[in-house]
Amino acid sequence: MKAAQDAPNPPQRLGLLLAWHGSVTQTRMKKALSAAGLTPRHAMTLMHLESGPIGQRALAARLEVDPSVLVGILNDLERDGLVERRRDPADRRRHNVAITAAGSVALGETNAALDAVELGLFSGLSGADQETLRALLARIDSHADDFECGE
Repeated sequence: MKAAQDAPNPPQRLGLLLAWHGSVTQTRMKKALSAAGLTPRHAMTLMHLESGPIGQRALAARLEVDPSVLVGILNDLERDGLVERRRDPADRRRHNVAITAAGSVALGETNAALDAVELGLFSGLSGADQETLRALLARIDSHADDFECGE
């Protein structure tokens, strides 16, 4: 009888393997974000505002969230002084959203924390390997409407 250590490894289901690594990555990223005082949705919103003010509807489309969900996110960020909403002078019915100086500081801290997580996660991959991984992940059939956020 063969020893248990000589038993062949069971085949690894690629979906389960990806889910495992995704869970580990998500846990590490959430810890890094919470240290900076943000949730993933808050951080993503600030990242989208980094390049300048944007209309609230356009921001909802970029984030792929319902406009009513975005209102809650923006309420949180505005309460904390990280963003501000202003009426669009060209169309008073529209609101533009802009990151504040405090939001830029929070985003800088967030990016530094996320950089540290990614450095640890991908330390075993060369730059070329990381680009290959990015390209392969882009080809996976996943859609935002398949996603349930537990925040």
